[in-house]
This record gives sequence, structure tokens and C-alpha cells, in this order.
Amino acid sequence: MKNEEANRTFIIAEAGVNHNGNVQFAYRLVDAAVNCGANAIKFQTFRTEKIISKNVAKAQYQRDNTSQDESQFEMIKKLELSYNDFINIKHYCDEKQIIFLSTPDEEESLDFLCDVINVPYIKVGSGEITNLPFLKRVASKNKPIILSTGMAYIGEVEKALDTIYSTNNNANVILLHCTTNYPTPYEEVNLRAMLTLREAFKLPVGYSDHTIGVEIPVAAVAMGACIIEKHFTLDRNMQGPDHKASLEPDDFERMVRAIRNVEDALGNGIKRPTKSEEEMKNVVRKKLVAAHDLERGEIIKRNDVTLKRSNTGLSPEFLNVIVGKRLIKGIKEDEGFSWSHFMEE
Repeated sequence: MKNEEANRTFIIAEAGVNHNGNVQFAYRLVDAAVNCGANAIKFQTFRTEKIISKNVAKAQYQRDNTSQDESQFEMIKKLELSYNDFINIKHYCDEKQIIFLSTPDEEESLDFLCDVINVPYIKVGSGEITNLPFLKRVASKNKPIILSTGMAYIGEVEKALDTIYSTNNNANVILLHCTTNYPTPYEEVNLRAMLTLREAFKLPVGYSDHTIGVEIPVAAVAMGACIIEKHFTLDRNMQGPDHKASLEPDDFERMVRAIRNVEDALGNGIKRPTKSEEEMKNVVRKKLVAAHDLERGEIIKRNDVTLKRSNTGLSPEFLNVIVGKRLIKGIKEDEGFSWSHFMEE
């Protein structure tokens, strides 16, 4: 997927649950994403009771970044927004002219996002790639699917795609390479796996990033990512599971600028001089010039010609052509040779 207006990388500010369960904070995240130049802002829509058992343990990164005294269920419940909240956030995104997206984590929320909110794309998180019944429901919605592939073997990605296509032959799928670790150390990124996905499944690919900093998303764009998704927060020091692995607005804006600069630099792949290089050639490339004064009628010898930067003169490729030719008019030292020196004008 590219930003259709500019044919550029589609950049998603992954707000996720970084609103901390406060809808007013969600509005502030929308404003910040707009100011940073993101194409879309994405949240997570779920009913906690439908996705988490009350006795499930927290992940290590959740234990590191939240209270030790609460269960994963209790932590997630505090981060849940109502469907009405999301309706209002969607309206706010429309006013601010940024695309609203949200990841559904169960079928009720999927139905809400597709049938009530009418999201333009369905983003499926990495945790659902083996949830084949859910993927069938996703495919039945006849919307473009952005499928994250964190924690997956390539065979699991293949099975997920087979499930989607068996439900909807015309499914439009984009695969996101992803490492499900918050934050992801550089040695676990494996960006080349994104290219493996593209080659294996002949689908457009992107990258969902959980590293600290901006280098990896920029590198992914240089390698051909059509989507970049990056966690986004107003303050990395806030309590919550995802803030530490997110970018604050200044850094997110810096990432967007860097991506746009890389896109400009990638060009069209045609090897030819640019407009500025055409001008530069005249003052940088060597030309054939007279090594000393020469009279009309002299036959040019090799030591009569030198190669220098000059405003005038033939290209060095013609050196062996002019040696042995007779001058029909004189030429001064450092003057560039032209064909007029050897033939009547």
C-alpha cells in the first residue's frame, strides 16, 4: 500500500493502547499524529473478557512496564475504550483528515469496526495469525487486509493466507514483517525476512517496528516496505505496556521526514545524469585542449594535445581521432579543440 496521492510509503502511527484508557488522551494522540505527518493513526479495539483469561500471566515486557500487583486481565481492562469512544475518535480523525484504523482482537470488535465504523483496512495483529476461524471472518468482510507476521514461521503465514483466500479468492492482503518483542533488539529484526515474504507470496510487504529509534523503519523503506507501522506515544515515561517501545512526537516526525527523504533519494532507477549534473559536466569533465599555440596547417601530434577542465573542447574519447589531422585554422594554448578546427564550417 502506498499513499495514493503521492505514491509514497503509508505511515501508521500505532497509538494502540497508549491512550491509557482515556479518550481525551486518544484525541491528543490524533492531534500529534497529524502534526507528525502520519497517514493514519491506529488503535486497538477489544472486549477484554473475550480475549484474555483472568488467570493468564503477563508477558515480561508488561511486567517490566506496569504494576506487579495486577493480572494481565486487570491491566488490559484498564486500557479498554468503549465502542462509543471509538465512534467519537473516528469522527475526530475525519475532522483532522487522518485515516482512523484499529486492530480488532475478537469477532465482535471486528464486526463493529467494519460494519459501524467502516474502517478502510482491517489490520490483523501478529497474535491472530494462527487464529484461522478469526481470519475467515476477517476475509468475509471484503476489505483490504494488513496482516502482521510476528512470531510466525513462514509455513504459518502460508496457512493463514490459504485460509483467507479459501474464504475470499479476491482478498487484498499486505504482509507486515514484525518481531514481537518490546522493544526489539536490532539483532532480532531480520529485515531480510520482509524480502523473503515478498518473494514467497508475491505480495506487497511492509514493516511493523518495535525497535528503539528511527533507523530500522527508514532502512525498511529503502528495502521496499510500502507500509511502516511504528508505536507512538506522547510520553515514553508514562506507565503502560507499550510506552517504552514507542516514539514520542519529535522522534516520530523525524522518522517521517527521514522516510520521505529516502523515498526522494530512491528515484526511478534509470541511470542518467540529473539536471544539475548536466550543468556540472561542463566544468568537471576533462576536454581536449591545445597544449601550446598551434598554427594553421600543422598536423596534430599527441604532444600537441592535453586534457584539462575547460569551458570548450572535444571529449577525450576523440583523442585518437584528431591526432594526425591537419588544422585549418590556428589554436591558442588552453583553447579547446572543436571539429571546426579540422573541417570547413
